[in-house]
Amino acid sequence: MPIVAQSSTETDWVSRFADEVIAESERRAPGKPVVVASGLSPSGPIHLGNLREVMTPHLVADEIRRRGVEVRHLISWDDYDRYRKVPNGVEGVDGSWAEHIGKPLTSVPAPAGSEHANWAEHFKAAMVAALAELGVEFDGISQTAQYTSGVYREQVLHAMRHRGDIDAILAQYRTKPKQQKKSQKPVDEAELEAAEGSGAASEDDGATSAGYFPYKPYCGGCGKDVTTVTAYDDDSTELTYVCAECSFTETVKLSEFNRGKLVWKVDWPMRWAYEGVVFEPSGVDHSSPGSSFQVGGQIVGIFGGEQPIGPMYAFVGISGMAKMSSSKGGVPTPGDALKIMEPQLLRWLYARRRPNQSFKIAFDQEIQRLYDEWDKLEAKVADGTVLPADAAAHARAARTAAGELPRTARPLPYRTLASVADITAGAEDQTLRILTELDPAHPVAGLDEVRPRLDRAENWITTQVPADARTIVRTEPDAELLGGLDDSGRESLRLLLEGLDSHWSLDGLTTLVYGVPKVMAGLDPEAKPTPELKVAQREFFALLYRLLVTRETGPRLPTLLLAVGADRVRKLLGA
Repeated sequence: MPIVAQSSTETDWVSRFADEVIAESERRAPGKPVVVASGLSPSGPIHLGNLREVMTPHLVADEIRRRGVEVRHLISWDDYDRYRKVPNGVEGVDGSWAEHIGKPLTSVPAPAGSEHANWAEHFKAAMVAALAELGVEFDGISQTAQYTSGVYREQVLHAMRHRGDIDAILAQYRTKPKQQKKSQKPVDEAELEAAEGSGAASEDDGATSAGYFPYKPYCGGCGKDVTTVTAYDDDSTELTYVCAECSFTETVKLSEFNRGKLVWKVDWPMRWAYEGVVFEPSGVDHSSPGSSFQVGGQIVGIFGGEQPIGPMYAFVGISGMAKMSSSKGGVPTPGDALKIMEPQLLRWLYARRRPNQSFKIAFDQEIQRLYDEWDKLEAKVADGTVLPADAAAHARAARTAAGELPRTARPLPYRTLASVADITAGAEDQTLRILTELDPAHPVAGLDEVRPRLDRAENWITTQVPADARTIVRTEPDAELLGGLDDSGRESLRLLLEGLDSHWSLDGLTTLVYGVPKVMAGLDPEAKPTPELKVAQREFFALLYRLLVTRETGPRLPTLLLAVGADRVRKLLGA
């Protein structure tokens, strides 16, 4: 049965790509599954910038799957790549790992204490676990397994037979200026022009003094890729190489030899053709003139294939952090993000922005605003007032073609849960008491109702909020501050304490703390605030914070009051 592009009424970027990819797949391979692809190198912690490499094709594949069209999302694990450098900040790794530089990632020992067989498997496992939690369905392909089992043998021999054609393509770029270091940072047109020709010039593309060879063996002596091919015979497939590290040399038959791989600029387009990839995004560094994606578009034809539809994806940042790099310690991974936010929120951040739009993922206070925004979106979806594009992004975040992602049964505001976790230090009995009192008409019956969001908020408080920013409630009243209050200050505290019992809920205490300064100004508690009144409210709030937590700021006062408890509030406010 032929595949038919079914244009969606949704106006989001995912639907538009799905239309294009389905139509292109039918043109190239009628009746066959649509193939989209991602590539990940487990050279270190796989960070949140790399996640865009997966989420972009995942969202497109999932839309195609929703339409009843068969689709494969391939994740190519580039675990046969060379180990380039020892990343900083990786637990269980020290300078001794430098001795493995140049070996395949699957031949490098895993960090000390790891349960995994090698370096690549260690970092791959964390990503696989995160993708499962995110609902990402994929077919994983180990490039180590592909090359060492001889799967690509004919492709390798074909590349060697056509090395002159490949060399001619790459030669167009070797004399051009090198681009800046590999980066996901968005660049403007001027920067792209300055970066032109980076690809072939900045990587080992197989050129040697003995000629051009697109295949690089791993040394039979030391296991590293610092080898140079010195001779190759097309008829016998005999290949001779020498190692710069240990001076080992040997002659092998490439028709039988599996310890090596095609250089990157040839390897990538070879795989496009071999797998029939129709859609694969790439970062800015791969999309400039002369870079891997652009050069690959010319080389793929040598293997009888076509270049995929390949949108460029932009930089993903972290609130308060510089550009992400796998070589720098402390760079957040998808697993790190999923400790402080639910999968739906993380999916939404990638779904709501076009691939060429940069965005930031919040590990700081901004996460509270993001959750507020998500909750407002959920409310609009529920009451039918949501805009079509927002509805599409929400649907892609909340569920996949396989069904709804697990969710919190009673999603209380993240900022409220974080404040409670901050004040109670995770004590479950105190947490349940406070959450039960938030809305006495509909009390929380048990903490499982508010999980996993509660767990995410607790993790955020304990792992991302500095110790000096945590909330510590006073144990004794501040007698000096209370004794120095003027009549107005004492009266404002009296009004608050007088209204505690009748306002003991989140909404009630919100009304009370905002209402006391209004009553003090001779206004109705429901009066709209004036600029002068806002100043009075801020002064009143600062007084309460000083008396309760010794600072002039803290968690939202209604939540703080509930957390402290009525009896302790009375004690600390001098009742």
